[in-house]
Amino acid sequence: MSDANRITWGRPRRPSDADRDALRDDLLTRARAVRADGWTPYRAEWSPGRLAVVAYLLGDAEMLAELEETEGAVLTRYAADLFGFVDGRKDVEKGLTATQSWFDTVRKSL
Repeated sequence: MSDANRITWGRPRRPSDADRDALRDDLLTRARAVRADGWTPYRAEWSPGRLAVVAYLLGDAEMLAELEETEGAVLTRYAADLFGFVDGRKDVEKGLTATQSWFDTVRKSL
């Protein structure tokens, strides 16, 4: 066993309502831009992850398939962004119900 000190990461950060609101606003802006302009202007500008989450939000199964993404993969990645590491993992274990609910609420704002 090493004499090195154990690494402590501190308390995991938990996103606030303001963080979730900012994410919602960003995703709505992006989704509306795609609806207005199509995907072409954003393919090279946005990361594949951003393209996938906007495609999920828009219900664009064709774009998700092109990106080789699934709805489950998108939701799993965003669970921690929405609820923090610990609560995000709990939501994954429960079938991503809270994450799906959050996205459904955002989708209704489109």
